[in-house]
Amino acid sequence: MQSINHIAIWGVGAMGSLFSGYLSAVAPVTMVGNWQDQIDAVRREGLTIHHVNGSASRFFPAITQHPTALPVIDLAFVLVKSHQTSHIAAHLARVLSPSGVVITLQNGVSNLDALTRAVGAERATQGVTAQGATMLGPGEVRHAGAGPTHIALLPARAALIEDSIALLNQSGIETTATDSAPSLIWGKLAVNAGLNPLTALLEVPNGGLLETPQRTRFMVAAAREVEAVAAALGIALPYRDVAAHAMNVAQMTGHNISSMLQDVRRHVPTEIDAICGAVVQRGVQLKIPTPVNAALLHLIQAKEQGHPPTPAEVYRVLSQVA
Repeated sequence: MQSINHIAIWGVGAMGSLFSGYLSAVAPVTMVGNWQDQIDAVRREGLTIHHVNGSASRFFPAITQHPTALPVIDLAFVLVKSHQTSHIAAHLARVLSPSGVVITLQNGVSNLDALTRAVGAERATQGVTAQGATMLGPGEVRHAGAGPTHIALLPARAALIEDSIALLNQSGIETTATDSAPSLIWGKLAVNAGLNPLTALLEVPNGGLLETPQRTRFMVAAAREVEAVAAALGIALPYRDVAAHAMNVAQMTGHNISSMLQDVRRHVPTEIDAICGAVVQRGVQLKIPTPVNAALLHLIQAKEQGHPPTPAEVYRVLSQVA
């Protein structure tokens, strides 16, 4: 295995914490972010992960809000919100080794482009993860659900990426290489568009979307629009039935609080632009109608701006387009 001297993980929220904790048990890891309460808690007491089976473990990754303090990085994972990618990319480029690689595991479809502009196409690749995590408070995260992680190999960095996959598996994060990253990315986008905005608007866990036929209809309609846009791009989703898959994910992660609902509750910007916004933008370009995603985009934007729609208003607006 190629020597990986140091790993940096950009993002100190739920997913960044999950990956940082597990990887810190098998390699030197530094978390990078700006959430001061999280930084203080991890420095003081370490990072506690509550596992799916109900047990808990404490990990001790390094953590900083100053990227310039990092050593030269061989491997970087990006798990910040999509709207932060362009900002952190320049910092990342300054500390990434000339022979290093950065891997985005973020939601959305445009993060790799921002990273590639900063570090070069030969040093950036993308992946998708089905892991789920929820912050319980500073320094404490619940592993809400295990699922596979896939990372696209890059010819110029194949050995290093394969070694990163080996480390992830060694840490307990099931990971494989893939040659179908676009399919996986759009497959996850369909699920995110179906589940995340609705759970954030109605303030229910994922399983709450299966409690009424109306909620399920809205969820499936949003996911099907993503499938239509992907098809126009020549991308087949990695499952046969988008409706069945979205419902299965909602059921399997029934108690999970979506990342968008977590953001709403913390009063921080959501990833709605990178999810529904990206679908609407590409739909316009391809002349594919995406009225449900457009409605979800506007409803979440209103909520972010301090004008939260009531559930009745959400149902009324979506009933007109779904």
